[in-house]
Amino acid sequence: MSLNGPQVETLKAPLGEDSFIRGVKDCVPTLLGYLSIGFASGVVEYAAGMSIPEIALMCLLLYAGSAQFIAAGMLASGSSIFSIIFTIFFVNLRHLLLSAALSPYFRHLTPLKNMLIGSLLTDETFGVAMNESANKSRLSDKWMHGLNLTAYLNWFAANIAGALLGQWISNPEQWGLDFALPAMFIGLLVLAILNRNKLVTDIIVAICSVLIAIGVSTFTSPSIAVIAATIVASTVGMVIEKWT
Repeated sequence: MSLNGPQVETLKAPLGEDSFIRGVKDCVPTLLGYLSIGFASGVVEYAAGMSIPEIALMCLLLYAGSAQFIAAGMLASGSSIFSIIFTIFFVNLRHLLLSAALSPYFRHLTPLKNMLIGSLLTDETFGVAMNESANKSRLSDKWMHGLNLTAYLNWFAANIAGALLGQWISNPEQWGLDFALPAMFIGLLVLAILNRNKLVTDIIVAICSVLIAIGVSTFTSPSIAVIAATIVASTVGMVIEKWT
């Protein structure tokens, strides 16, 4: 069966839209956050007594912002290797939930390809991927690799830069580096809300999460309050979407 010009264009368009290069471009909005947080991470790791090769190895193998900050702090305080590994394991358990949430969009791939995608998944690339999946039933592995690898290399470069310049920066907070990560997540959240076109549901979920976080934090720790707010508010949002 022959195809005319417009039909050929329609078939070719998704390939260009889901390319590796577009994945790289879609990662650009998160790079400023990666640079600032990665730079601060390198400074903290250097201050904790880690060498440049050790920092580089941690970035390549651990590749987790919060876990690297924790590891540096525990190393500086003289904690045992077992306690550091144990703590980091529980801090990074959330990645199981992130991977599970994205897995339906990669069911067309082999287990090996899924493992390659999951191994470089972060909170930020997860946010971009979920935003991309708003009106799609599946995502391209090429696009996801472009997104993941850009973030990975940028994080590595930022950590090394922070380690090299760390001897001249004693207090990263005075430069506002500690707010870069929350600011990046706020930007991702705004983009996701604008693309979902479900403003009423999002407002209800936001109000629920704030009320639950405030209420629970009066009786327990703030960390438990955040977990409770996340679970309850997301459940409320799911129920609303199922019944509307």
